[in-house]
Amino acid sequence: MPPSVRRARGRDKGVKMNATRLDATGRSLEISCRGCGSVNRVPLGRLQQKPVCGRCHQRLVVDHPVEVTDQTFDALLRESAVPVLVDFWAPWCGPCRMIAPELEKLASEQQGRLVIAKLNSDENPRTSERYGIRAIPTMVLFRGGQEAQRLQGAMRAPQIAATLGL
Repeated sequence: MPPSVRRARGRDKGVKMNATRLDATGRSLEISCRGCGSVNRVPLGRLQQKPVCGRCHQRLVVDHPVEVTDQTFDALLRESAVPVLVDFWAPWCGPCRMIAPELEKLASEQQGRLVIAKLNSDENPRTSERYGIRAIPTMVLFRGGQEAQRLQGAMRAPQIAATLGL
């Protein structure tokens, strides 16, 4: 579910939802605080330090996947202090839609220890080609900017975590 939909549903219930996106440079995340709604820019290298909101000092969480593009992909890998699991997907792909909620669960469980990123292969073909993505969904785990492990096909969150050793 896109962040804008999450925010809209949250307003209906009187609850502020967390929205996260990679900034234009790809070096930091812009995280909306659940407490006060202010947007905080957190460098990727500081994610595991449990950042707090600059306004209300509540803990900021990244508990869902972050969208990346050809332009921001390399910066995300270079700047992240934690491993990055990239889901190469496409909107027309049935198994990709099936795995999306599982990645949401995994992002929530692994917050601060793992960044889960989603790259739409149709809209970002350069990165998909560079990493030899021939089938989707394909998930690639990067540690220190280098590919460490590759998974293909639809899986449930516990199976993904167990396969990756999380």
